[in-house]
Amino acid sequence: MNPFQKNESKETLFSPVSTEEVQPRPSSPPKWSPPKICGSSYPLSIAFIVVNEFCERFSYYGMKAVLTLYFLYFLHWSEDTSTSVYHAFSSLCYFTPILGAAIADSWLGKFKTIIYLSLVYVLGHVLKSLGAIPILGGKLAHTILSLIGLSLIALGTGGIKPCVAAFGGDQFEEKHAEERTRYFSVFYLSINAGSLISTFITPMLRGDVQCFGEDCYALAFGVPGLLMVIALVVFVMGSKMYKKPPPEGNIVAQVIKCIWFAISNRFKNQNRARNVPKRQHWLDWAAEKYPKQLIMDVKALTRILFLYIPLPMFWALLDQQGSRWTLQATKMNGNLGFFVLQPDQMQVLNPFLVLIFIPLFDLAIYRLIAKCGINFSSLRKMAVGMILACLAFAVAAIVEIKINGMAPPQPGSQEIFLKVLNLADDEVEVTVLGNGNNSLLAESIKSFQKPTHYLKLHLHSKSQYFHFHLKYHNLSVHTEHSVVENNRYTVILHADGNIISSMMVKDAENKTNNGITAVRFINTLHKDVNISLGTDGPLTVHKDYGVSAYRTVPRGEYPAVPCKTEDKEFSLNLGLLDFGASYLLVISNITNKGLQVWKTEDTLANQMSIAWQLPQYALVTAAEVMFSVTGLEFSYSQAPSSMKSVLQAAWLLTVAFGNIIVLVVAQFSGLVQWAEFILFSLLLLVVCLIFSIMSYYYVPVKSKEIHGPEDKQNLHMQGKMVNLETKNTKL
Repeated sequence: MNPFQKNESKETLFSPVSTEEVQPRPSSPPKWSPPKICGSSYPLSIAFIVVNEFCERFSYYGMKAVLTLYFLYFLHWSEDTSTSVYHAFSSLCYFTPILGAAIADSWLGKFKTIIYLSLVYVLGHVLKSLGAIPILGGKLAHTILSLIGLSLIALGTGGIKPCVAAFGGDQFEEKHAEERTRYFSVFYLSINAGSLISTFITPMLRGDVQCFGEDCYALAFGVPGLLMVIALVVFVMGSKMYKKPPPEGNIVAQVIKCIWFAISNRFKNQNRARNVPKRQHWLDWAAEKYPKQLIMDVKALTRILFLYIPLPMFWALLDQQGSRWTLQATKMNGNLGFFVLQPDQMQVLNPFLVLIFIPLFDLAIYRLIAKCGINFSSLRKMAVGMILACLAFAVAAIVEIKINGMAPPQPGSQEIFLKVLNLADDEVEVTVLGNGNNSLLAESIKSFQKPTHYLKLHLHSKSQYFHFHLKYHNLSVHTEHSVVENNRYTVILHADGNIISSMMVKDAENKTNNGITAVRFINTLHKDVNISLGTDGPLTVHKDYGVSAYRTVPRGEYPAVPCKTEDKEFSLNLGLLDFGASYLLVISNITNKGLQVWKTEDTLANQMSIAWQLPQYALVTAAEVMFSVTGLEFSYSQAPSSMKSVLQAAWLLTVAFGNIIVLVVAQFSGLVQWAEFILFSLLLLVVCLIFSIMSYYYVPVKSKEIHGPEDKQNLHMQGKMVNLETKNTKL
């Protein structure tokens, strides 16, 4: 039985064209021919589909690029929770294509499925954008809106994923197979173009634009939402030009039913009697209900699906570019000299390198390996891709260790870190009394002397009072301050005539990991000062050595920050406020140059350049090209044409399960970040070994063994023959 003969008018997208003379047929009404692009063989309708795909991919990847930092710094979730929810969303996006394909093939058809699920998609973007507006409710409302919005986006993007490409293929006539192949190339290019542009632009909308006094996540989510609206409008505009084939039945459901019947029938018959004849293959138990050709196709399919078992581990590593690697980038310096990169902009390297690596590998590397006489089969390419991903995460672990080595030390149990800032007009001698700490400040502290480092002081308990002896202009003063372990403090000295006073303030506990600078001010003037920083409300610093709270600002130069007192307006030059640093800025008027600001760093800026992430991105992108592209190509070459849509569904499910692995590890491993990178690298190395053993014993099926006898005859008709892919094919 030939599967391509069954319901030929519906199931077969292309038919063989014989070179022999064909007998004349009775005349029939002329078929409707869709308009073409500039007189070519390309239907005009595909232009709307390609633009739709570009806008949809811009929408999806643009929103996803800033998602991790939104969780971390807008919703104030922990890094582990942010990572887990990010990968739960990614996983859902790869589960829902099964639902979308079922709806399209069994109920609505591709066109209506795309329309209805795109409306769901747009609604999800609207809710997601509303959840990023600070003035709309509190944290609970933002969380609920975000989670509902992400669920709708996952349903929308996953639901239309298997429909759009196949719907574009439906627009071509049977005789235009070559144009159809080129269409898929342009379609793939539109996906990468949308991803490349959006992952570069949306982080800029988030970080470079300020709204409601902070990073503008509402704009960063709103623009991708607008692109999805444009995608839907463009797709609807071409409605009258589309060929809209009716639903044809879901082959995925047929395969599942066939497998289930075979399993249940086998156990049912084995339990009834022992004289039931054994069958050569367990799927042969489905012969009572399903045609032989379907069973043969499912047998070929199961051989491929067995090789899919180890694949989720690869996706677990690959998809961390938007989560763990983005979090790593927040602890690095994005200043490249000629350009300043936001932490979430590093993801743009992946689509950029994909566009470079695919022709590089196909036209150069693979050909060079072939000339060396090495049999670099598809399965070997996939194994090498796994090894490259292992190396990428090993490099990421090294970078993480280096970042931790550059981070300032943290006070331990029953310890504090202390520095002294002298704002008096002359030097001051400071002595810490008792506790064996009196030798820490052996030299006098000069006026406005910048502290070079923190001093470590030991406590007798978790909290206690420290006593200080201050000597200023031959006048001695004793003072005390309360401290709590594991904290950093600054003792600020100031004078009023010959009287020296002190106050203690608590410094920032940790580095500002989102690449944003934190600043606070000390006002030495006798009037309150209002400072305008960004679009947030003015920061008021009280008179007579008032100390403000920390305020976060984007990294950059601040040559003229507007300030005013009750009777005067002026500006302050804050200079460069760098990535990850926290500054103490003293407003003073002790020189003849007027009001100025004196700057010292509470926490040093990020020292390691973000460019050090380039090797790990290059390795993981090369791994993706060798693994993903080769894997799909190999799978399609080994399975019957009728099973290709099932293969795509199974391939997408491996991505979904890979994201679930990251979710589980992030929630339950409890490892420091560099150790988690090493764990993933080792796990994939073990999986690569298992996959290599499975590949060694796998016997590739030749093309002629996959098709029936009539297919073999057709495959020899190379001159006027076109592809025999069915309409159920999703790629």
